[in-house]
Amino acid sequence: MTSLADIWPPYALTLSTPRLTLRPVLDADIPAAVAAARSGIHEAGRSPFSTPWAELPDSELAPNMAQWYWRCRANFAPAEWTLLLGVWQQDEFLGVQDLGAKDFAVLRTVGTGSWLKRAAQGRGIGKEMRAAVVSYAFDYLQAEVAESEAATWNRQSLGVSAGLGYEPNGLFRHSWGSKVEEVQKVRLTPGTFHRPDWTLQVRGHEALKSYLGLEGR
Repeated sequence: MTSLADIWPPYALTLSTPRLTLRPVLDADIPAAVAAARSGIHEAGRSPFSTPWAELPDSELAPNMAQWYWRCRANFAPAEWTLLLGVWQQDEFLGVQDLGAKDFAVLRTVGTGSWLKRAAQGRGIGKEMRAAVVSYAFDYLQAEVAESEAATWNRQSLGVSAGLGYEPNGLFRHSWGSKVEEVQKVRLTPGTFHRPDWTLQVRGHEALKSYLGLEGR
């Protein structure tokens, strides 16, 4: 019988760390993602996202999140892609870690972003899930650079980056909802990566690698 992973190769991917399982968000996972977001992600009025989607009223949050997951799937192509991975601890949905790239076959550069419900923050989970996708990018996709960014006041995100070995890569001004924020860009390479003391377990890589046209690399 044909499976969803046979039809859509990104669905085959699963990353496992000592505490977490990261896998693509399916339609069946969207209610859990919405519930996690509704439980709270950040302090009111202090959005870590340039588009303050987590502050939408409940009636708008769910369709907005669903449309984002569907949009990323619909636009997923070798030339430009965003892989949205739900983060699970046993049966609990904690948040989403994304990994994306444009012109990856040439640039070998990925970017990351994430969110984590407040009840799961402060336990090193944000660092573990970022380490998972960066390890995957470097060791399986042969990425040469991983980039990220955060508002300069966002010590949590920048602390995760520093702990993994990211280095500052310039400041820029960015519209942040109705405000302007100073944003710190950061950059990581395999040589500067502070690798975790665990080994990432990966399933379903070959199907995704083939879909992205990375065979022989």
